[in-house]
Amino acid sequence: MHDLLERVLAIAYEAGEAIMTVYGREFRVELKDDNSPLTEADQAAHRVIIRGLQALPQPLPVLSEEDVDGFAGIDSEGCYWLVDPLDGTKEFIKRNDEFTVNIALIQNGQPVLGVVTAPALGVAYLAAAGVGAFKIDQGQRRAIHVAGKPHAGSEWKVMASRSHASPDLTAWLATLGRHTLQPMGSSLKFCVIAEGDADVYPRLGPTCLWDTAAAHAIILQAGGRVENLQGDPLSYADPAETLNPDFVVWGH
Repeated sequence: MHDLLERVLAIAYEAGEAIMTVYGREFRVELKDDNSPLTEADQAAHRVIIRGLQALPQPLPVLSEEDVDGFAGIDSEGCYWLVDPLDGTKEFIKRNDEFTVNIALIQNGQPVLGVVTAPALGVAYLAAAGVGAFKIDQGQRRAIHVAGKPHAGSEWKVMASRSHASPDLTAWLATLGRHTLQPMGSSLKFCVIAEGDADVYPRLGPTCLWDTAAAHAIILQAGGRVENLQGDPLSYADPAETLNPDFVVWGH
């Protein structure tokens, strides 16, 4: 799994380079059928990732946000790649640097390998079952772990979406107790929890499988969890249903 993780990291880095080529100049923004934005950077990163994953020794089916119809289905071993070539397109368009490349390996409904790179920030997060979770910053790699549950009476550090406010969030936070909110774009919110710098991220609003899978793998290997509001682990077993339920990322 270690060698595969390194190969996938290299693919994500190459996709990030394609994204930054577009980021450094003017670019056109289109709207998809669901009114979400699409740029040429999304498409360029998609092409790089598909080419890279298909060149691996054991190619698997790939479900990418940019080619849902091209997904051949889960293989006979219950495996597939789940990809968001550019997570945080709205952040990309705003040029606030909080966008990521997300690549995950799904096995029997669970993410067992994940890579999240933030090309504009120069950081990467990666994890695989049996290998652990790591952050790479300025070329330095270190193991990461969640912070654990805050002590009674202390303040919760809560990650919040920068682009997707939810009216249900206020009520959920009221049950949590004292807290501070840190807005951030893309799957970076998961990663901040995985490295122990925040405690929880409630997402009470629409997301898709490819938005969460890679960072979910990192959270798991860092000692955290991602659960729906009933307390069950978020599952990727049915990729025909691309929408996630509401969920909470816990750093303990």
